[in-house]
Amino acid sequence: MDTRLNSVPENAATTAPSVSFKQAFRFWLHLGFISFGGPAGQIAIMHRELVERRRWVSEKRFLHALNFCMVLPGPEAQQLATYLGWLMHRTRGGIVAGGLFVLPSLVLLIFLSWIYMAFGQQPLVAGIFYGIKAAVAAIILHALHRIASKSLGNPLSAPAPWAIAAMSFIAIWTLKLPFPLVVLTAMAVGAVLARFAPGSLMRSAGHVSKAGGPHEAALIDDDTPTPAHATFKLSRLASVLAVGSALWLLPMAMLFAAYGWQGTLTQIGWFFTKAALLTFGGAYAVLPYVNQAAVEQYQWLTTPQMMDGLALGETTPGPLIIVVAFVGFVGGWGKQVLGPDAVFLGAALAACVATWFTFLPSFIFIMAGGPWVESTRGNLRLTAPLAAVTAAVVGVIANLALFFIAAIAYPAGATGLFDTKPDWIALSLAILAALALWRLKWGVIRVIAVSAGLGLALRMLGLA
Repeated sequence: MDTRLNSVPENAATTAPSVSFKQAFRFWLHLGFISFGGPAGQIAIMHRELVERRRWVSEKRFLHALNFCMVLPGPEAQQLATYLGWLMHRTRGGIVAGGLFVLPSLVLLIFLSWIYMAFGQQPLVAGIFYGIKAAVAAIILHALHRIASKSLGNPLSAPAPWAIAAMSFIAIWTLKLPFPLVVLTAMAVGAVLARFAPGSLMRSAGHVSKAGGPHEAALIDDDTPTPAHATFKLSRLASVLAVGSALWLLPMAMLFAAYGWQGTLTQIGWFFTKAALLTFGGAYAVLPYVNQAAVEQYQWLTTPQMMDGLALGETTPGPLIIVVAFVGFVGGWGKQVLGPDAVFLGAALAACVATWFTFLPSFIFIMAGGPWVESTRGNLRLTAPLAAVTAAVVGVIANLALFFIAAIAYPAGATGLFDTKPDWIALSLAILAALALWRLKWGVIRVIAVSAGLGLALRMLGLA
């Protein structure tokens, strides 16, 4: 029997039909396998599928949830999926949506990590990565355009969001300011604008369909009442925090009992708990911290291995921070946490431990904070700072896009930027991928697959 969305307002006759839990499950599973392109690409995919195509969520509800996820530590795209799944189908909907967003990439990354550790680097694999990296740069550019056009609005009638995005880009790219500072500054600017220039952060263009008429009703529309399970209750908050604490304490206690505090698995769990609380700004904001501790302090892997792990994370679906599974796998492999006769099993267990303690806080944040966020809809004093954060994140995504383009154009690294000739073949691949996305309307999977094939062919011909 299908489980229906628990959102039935009094005027149910005028609302969109509900979606079954089975339908939602199929979508979240599908999303877990196609969510390439990092957080920008993943958010764009969810927007296209849930807002534009399926009409499960309205534009305003989607952006309101996204604003909240942007200010949380952790992977914002995975948190957004968790939030929307929870809003539609209670706690189990959030667990399914967030879990399936991560699970396919975890399984795939464990498999790729095993190949990496067992068989080493292969020239053919390098060729595939060569093509995929160019495609990822194009995907992020495409996502940047979609997110900016949807969240910033018309720059002539609403210049404030564009100004915040530009200042955010300058702060990150030129001034090298930390992302948390950029977020806090954007929130402060949004609060000031809400006080002295109310409405300046609201998109002036009405919520209309592509045809220009009134928008088609969504399952969770702009004026759909908050579902009963999404209303704030102190008792519910206490139960979420209690269950979340138990899900952290019990595995940590088991690791401590089995391996002691200095055991590799115990240290992996403790370290990635701390890392999960510092991931403001997504994976790239926390990777320097992970690299420094994992390489220098714990010596779970080397710097070149960390760079290879990042490449694997970029070329698999799911959140980029899933690279923590690679760090855990390599650390568990090298330390032989289950003994020399079970090297793979020990490494896979270490990858799962790293993933569990990295993503658990995200579920707790959404389940605990979701009801409060739903209660703030329409409150300009609260929504304006969050809208300012979304505008700031557009600037951060622009910084990420430029970073990727520089990385494929000058693969030698930033120290040689503009000192040598750019890799015109890689840039050409990126341009072709961008044309396929924009002009040919190809899907992400198709672009990734064709780019990988082209990269492999160029490597075999000795051109890349």
